[in-house]
Parts: sequence; C-alpha cells; structure tokens
Amino acid sequence: MSNTAYLILENGEVFKGKSFGAAGDIVGEIVFTTGMTNYLETLTDPGYYGQIVLQTFPLIGNYGVISSDFESKGAGVRAYITKYPCTTPSNFRSEKTLDAFLKEQGIIGLYDIDTRRLTKIIRENGVLNGKICTNPPINKDRTEAKAYFVANAIPSVSSKESKKLSENKHSYRIALMDFGAKRGIANALAARGCEVWSFPCFTSANEILKKEPHGIVLSNGPGNPADPVNKPIVETIKELDKKGVPIFGVCMGHQLLALAKGYKTGKLKFGHRGANQPVKDTHTGSVYITSQNHGYEVIAAESSFVNVNDGSCEGLDYGKSFSVQFHPAEFLYDLFIKRMSEGNYAAQ
Repeated sequence: MSNTAYLILENGEVFKGKSFGAAGDIVGEIVFTTGMTNYLETLTDPGYYGQIVLQTFPLIGNYGVISSDFESKGAGVRAYITKYPCTTPSNFRSEKTLDAFLKEQGIIGLYDIDTRRLTKIIRENGVLNGKICTNPPINKDRTEAKAYFVANAIPSVSSKESKKLSENKHSYRIALMDFGAKRGIANALAARGCEVWSFPCFTSANEILKKEPHGIVLSNGPGNPADPVNKPIVETIKELDKKGVPIFGVCMGHQLLALAKGYKTGKLKFGHRGANQPVKDTHTGSVYITSQNHGYEVIAAESSFVNVNDGSCEGLDYGKSFSVQFHPAEFLYDLFIKRMSEGNYAAQ
C-alpha cells in the first residue's frame, strides 16, 4: 500500500497519493458520500456503477470486511478513494481488510490525498470525471477523463433471470423489478410476510403479471433515468400502472415511475449520497435522516417528501402507488403493505 498514484480531474487538477487494492489505471465519474459508517454497504451498492466513490469521512475500514453486510454479491463501485484506509481492523465479525477485499474484487483504490479539498471542488463545480493512474500524469489522461460518461448502467447491474427471493409462500406476492436492487429491499419485504420475485429490468409487463403480484416494487439503481436505454423500462412501468397494482418506487424506481407518470428528471450539481440526508414529510412536517445515493432528481412542483438542504423532490404520492428518492424507512414498507391490503389485488 505504498505505491505512488495520481488522480487527474477533467479540469486539469492533479492529486498525488498512494494506491491500495487492485493495481492499474481507471477512469470514472467522481462522487462523494458523507457516511461516517456503512462503507461496506457503499462499496457493494450497484447504484455506484461507473463511479469513483470518495469517502468524506477520513478513516475507512476500521471494522473490516463483513460479507453478511453486503448489499450485493460484490463491489459495485468503479474505484474507491479515502483519506486513511485502516490496515488493522478491530471487530469480531471481520473477515479481512479493506485492502484485501478491493484486491479480490479488482477495484482500484487511492488514499493519502486531500479528500476535503477534493470534496470542496466537487461541491463548487459539480460532479467531475477523473482518472486514477500510477504513472505521472500527461495531457492524455485529462482527455480520457473528459470523454468518460456512465452509460448502459441499469442493464449492466440488473439480474439476468427471474428468481424467487423468499422461500415460502406468504400473504402477499411482490414483483421486484431489479434495476440494481440492494438486498435490504427484499429482506424488508420478506420480514413482512411477502413472497418476493425478482425480475430483470427488461422483463415485459405480461411476464410480470403472470405471477399475479399483489404489489410491484421498482428498485434502486444507477445512472441517468432518462437514458434512452431505459425507455423500454418506462413503457413497461406505464403498462403495469394501468393494471391498478400498487407500485412502490425506490430511488431509481422513484425516478422511472415519475417518468412513466409524465414528470421530467434533471441532474443535481453533486447529488445526495450518504446515510445522513435530511428529508421532510410535507404532510406531517416530520424530518427523517435518510440514506441516499443518487445524482438525479424528479422535477415536481409538489412532493410528499422534500430534501431539507436543497428543496428537491424526495417523494411522490399517486394514491394507490407512491415512491421515494431515499432508501425506505420501515414505516414506508408498512404503508406499501397497507396500500396492497386496500386494493383489488389484496391477498384473500
């Protein structure tokens, strides 16, 4: 963990640091997350596809790597930046070091740079592309960084086949459209007595409806919701919505449902990422501290939830269906169960 490495931003600024994890060069979109913990959930979140993730909290890796805490089978980030990666984790559940995990996953890491300064640059200028490399930077490196963009994100992380995620048949059957779903969604539904079926992102409405679901969940996922590659998904959601089955959109699912409903989306300056994002319920005035990971927003005049920091839309309620921009609190899963119980598709 002592080899010199460089980060070259698309604007020409250079950070000199040290490499850890896998060796090599990588180009990606740099985003920062403000979480003080949950680095394992961050590393394994498919929503970071195509992105170099910067941790604003300086010490990362102090409780090691615990596979049962993963949100997917492996790393979802493109590369990883932190100030100080811990080499001697202290936790009875720890299986290995952060460095060892990144090596196994083929993820390039960079540390010992001024992460505070880099975060300020992103906050002031917006999300920037960058290249991590081991050789002294040249002009070509900046050109490569400027040319990069995240493409084909959802199809790249979605499952390839339909599968049953909960073993036993329960009161409600849920169709989970997988756009890069975190394990926590299926686990929360299964804990409420739901039978959960996962479907690849391009599954047709007819195939999903063959399972006779009582409700449909649109998962989290990476990329630009308005990417042309997602048009077939939006059309499928339109068809499902016409059937009257309650739909619950989460993060990317919130954005795709909004597009199906006729709303527009736009890119945020530097996004919302971390486990400490404040969201206000516009009906009750209650404020929740939420976990988020997104770079785009739904443009809406009225919202069921709004971000306290910038006023952006964090939720929309359509009556039978609803969606949120953040990873759901427990009461939202309960609300989804209630909506299913009140509809024509309620279990008998």
